[in-house]
Amino acid sequence: MASFVIEGGHPLSGTITPQGAKNEALQVICATLLTSEPVTISNIPNIRDVNNLIQLLRDIGVKVSRYEEGGMRNEERGERSKNTFTFQADELNLDYLESDEFVQKCAALRGSVLMIGPLLARMGKAVITKPGGDKIGRRRLDTHFLGFEKLGAKFNRIEGRDVYEICVPAPARPSEHSCPRLKGTYMLLDEASVTGTANIVMAAVFAKGTTTIYNAACEPYLQQLCHLLNAMGARISGIGSNLLTIVGVDTLHGADHTILPDMIEVGSFIGMAAMCGDGIRIKDVSVKNLGIIPDAFRRLGVKIKVEGDDLWIPRQRHYEIQSFIDGTIMTLADAPWPGLTPDLLSVLIVVATQARGSVLFHQKMFESRLFFVDKLIDMGAQIILCDPHRAVVVGHDRKITLRGGRMSSPDIRAGIALLIAAMSATGTSRIDNIEQIDRGYENIEGRLNALGAKITRNP
Repeated sequence: MASFVIEGGHPLSGTITPQGAKNEALQVICATLLTSEPVTISNIPNIRDVNNLIQLLRDIGVKVSRYEEGGMRNEERGERSKNTFTFQADELNLDYLESDEFVQKCAALRGSVLMIGPLLARMGKAVITKPGGDKIGRRRLDTHFLGFEKLGAKFNRIEGRDVYEICVPAPARPSEHSCPRLKGTYMLLDEASVTGTANIVMAAVFAKGTTTIYNAACEPYLQQLCHLLNAMGARISGIGSNLLTIVGVDTLHGADHTILPDMIEVGSFIGMAAMCGDGIRIKDVSVKNLGIIPDAFRRLGVKIKVEGDDLWIPRQRHYEIQSFIDGTIMTLADAPWPGLTPDLLSVLIVVATQARGSVLFHQKMFESRLFFVDKLIDMGAQIILCDPHRAVVVGHDRKITLRGGRMSSPDIRAGIALLIAAMSATGTSRIDNIEQIDRGYENIEGRLNALGAKITRNP
């Protein structure tokens, strides 16, 4: 198990550029299964979860090539020089999809659930196990399965293997397709699940007739998936709203796509700049797609200046938590887009520990995501964990710094929050289980050390 050793107290300064968005990458890579033609995707992040998904696609027969392998010079590749891959799913190994080896690999990767929709739409069947991922509480798949069922799919759980078998019991499709066809319908999702919406949209693009999805997720990453599918020949309208309409088509073709900057990484860098920055520029963040993330930090008193498509965060000698207009304590709560993403509450909690004032955090979506605060309390933070969903942070106003310690990363977002805390702390800290951080952040120690951090990776 690898670990980070962090020497705290070193100010960070300079410029950093966010990687491609992890959550978008998982969706659009799975969308390449919908066509036999090449799909080229740029700005793919070089992180564990994405790399594991790409390998899984290779295992089932997808041809994957990287532009750096093609021999072209950087100036010839242009935009494609930055982590660009081409996927071609023209010879899928359907036998492997039902093997125990495939099931075991899916169990270790939550992103594998996004393969169900494309495989069901194009091949008429899919086999999937309960996927892995962060241990942050209940992450049910009901929304996915209820949506597939509405489209006409049938599924059952195979006892003893913890495997779900899904198929389309319908007449054979036209000659260019070798599988049954789903049927378009109206559906009201029980929750605005991002992966659930993505999966259902990918399944519906080949459904006969029109599919209407109400209470659909509308995150920028979901919008990007829909734009890619339309570029491939799908007919999706209502993009950016919670009401999507998909008119089924017979085939999709190849396309090019560029992944957005990762807004969670942008938020993480804002938190780092607030806690231990001496002036940091975050470049090319796609400001219009950040939603209320900058405002959430501003509510904690963090100063953020927008310069073109960059964010400039000056040194924060002090920052004061705002109150509501009626004088009551500030509350920050997660919500479906365009609300505050739950992935940044961990970072916001760490930032609040050195603010002036108090704030209540309400984590509504996952019942285990706040349990990492006991590690911050051990470092000297003043936090009251009210219950699994709520925590009150009383800021130190930099009068008392956090102290270094030994801790373990329970999930991706708590891991980056603990790394921020350790960089701002007095003394040396050690964070174990950093494989969790690697799942979502590309070469994080190298990029932060370039800003002045002192982080060492131990194997």
